[in-house]
Amino acid sequence: MTVQETASYLEGYAEVLTGACATGRRLTRDELAFLRGQGERAAEAGIGLRSLVQAHLAAAARAVRPGLTAVAAEHLLAAIEQAVDAFAEGHERAQRLAVRQQEAARREFVDDLLYGRSDLGRLAERAVRFGLLLSHAHAVAVAQGPKPYDDGHPLLRRIESSLVARFGDRHILLTTKDGRLICIAPGDQSDVLHHFAKQAYGATDGGRVAVGRAHPGAGGVVHSYEEALNALDLADRMGLDDPVLHASDLLVYPVLTRDRQAMADLVRSVLGPLRQARGGARPLLDTLTVYFDTGCVAAEAARRLSLSVRALTYRLDRIHRLTGADPGDAVHRYTLQTAVIGARLLDWPQQEV
Repeated sequence: MTVQETASYLEGYAEVLTGACATGRRLTRDELAFLRGQGERAAEAGIGLRSLVQAHLAAAARAVRPGLTAVAAEHLLAAIEQAVDAFAEGHERAQRLAVRQQEAARREFVDDLLYGRSDLGRLAERAVRFGLLLSHAHAVAVAQGPKPYDDGHPLLRRIESSLVARFGDRHILLTTKDGRLICIAPGDQSDVLHHFAKQAYGATDGGRVAVGRAHPGAGGVVHSYEEALNALDLADRMGLDDPVLHASDLLVYPVLTRDRQAMADLVRSVLGPLRQARGGARPLLDTLTVYFDTGCVAAEAARRLSLSVRALTYRLDRIHRLTGADPGDAVHRYTLQTAVIGARLLDWPQQEV
């Protein structure tokens, strides 16, 4: 920092010291306000506080005259202390304001980016400030834990430090949205999202992470984000227990529910007769779910349901008699399994379809 760069922020400082030392008075309210203003201006110009304090002390030393008495020296030190404190207060106040403005701008950008609300050209320009190049494809990972997280949560800082230490500056944006942790990374850097998923899962104590597919442009970020959210919602409805979900692995489910009315008709026609069973449809529906989840291995399905193989076989026979579809027949099995997936997606029989 040169003398010329700091000189304009020291104007009036020597006069303030001289005036205070002459009578031993404290600095006036106007003098303190002037010094705070100088500190704010210096912060806005990007000049560090440390070099400015050094410049103030050097200017005070130059103001000391030969033969200074002990009393005058005491007055001078008191005036310096007040002056530097006021200057530092103004500098810090400007810094805090700048940080709040930066945080507000970052939050507004994240909201616009994930909702797709802003002009795409303008959004791409703003993205550069936050390390994203929206001309490239991006993928989004979303981590959901047992409690909500915000931008000030220490967990976010811990994961951010881990990403920076591992990958450095790779045009990554780490943020939060609606209580979830969000990581946006270039689409060709799956290792970044894999590391984020590993760190987030380990830190959220039983949370779950979903990763959307990579898509180009600003609209692609929104698309990938929505895919990740849909994957989390799908995992809840389907009872999927995978800690890390990839939207690319779950594409069959949106296809199955694209025609919701057709799926509802399939569930009603194929599984509706299960309501006639003692205890309702739920026990037999759960039996089919576990049976299909185990690859139609009766012994493993019986173990998971805490049944004997004989009891499981009885249930499957009961399903056959009620629905007319045999779980052991390849064609019938496909129809039954599709209907069971539809029931889970539509929350049947809890919800009427």
